[in-house]
Amino acid sequence: MRKNFGAKPLMYPQPVLIIATYDEEEHADAMNAAWGGIADSNKMIMCLSAGHKTVQNILKRRAFTVSMADEAHVMASDYVGIVSANKEPEKLAKAGFHTTKSEFVDAPLIDELPMALECRLISYDEKSELMLGEIVNVCADERVLTDGKIDPAKLCPITFDPVNNAYLKLGEKVGNAFKDGAALK
Repeated sequence: MRKNFGAKPLMYPQPVLIIATYDEEEHADAMNAAWGGIADSNKMIMCLSAGHKTVQNILKRRAFTVSMADEAHVMASDYVGIVSANKEPEKLAKAGFHTTKSEFVDAPLIDELPMALECRLISYDEKSELMLGEIVNVCADERVLTDGKIDPAKLCPITFDPVNNAYLKLGEKVGNAFKDGAALK
């Protein structure tokens, strides 16, 4: 028997996205968001409130990066989500994060988080709070690569558990995409 929970934003896994921008004075800022994902082969979508300093920066600069939060940086990643840059402009430094300017968009990369999508703003709808970005580049530090490819076991991305308000590390490989199901043909 199933238990009904009603209409709630429950889905597994939910990514822990760290969105980074520059403000009008080139000061780096970042926030944590769980409601986002890939929308097309070169687009991503996120649901972000216009009140966030990071969103205001994106609307002005029209660029942002999205890093995957990882197991090694749970505390810092949570901190940038619970503290507003509207009240604490040095929150990245307090989190222990350092940044490097992206080569592809007018936004910072967070040095400690080894994988990021570098994006340009396509659109933002204030009513629905949906932000659409064009993925211009994906970069990953060599420390999370195996044979030149991103290795999830080295990346150690975390996921948000919305039911229990917890962060979980993703597990091990359990199958082969676009292959295992062929046995049922």
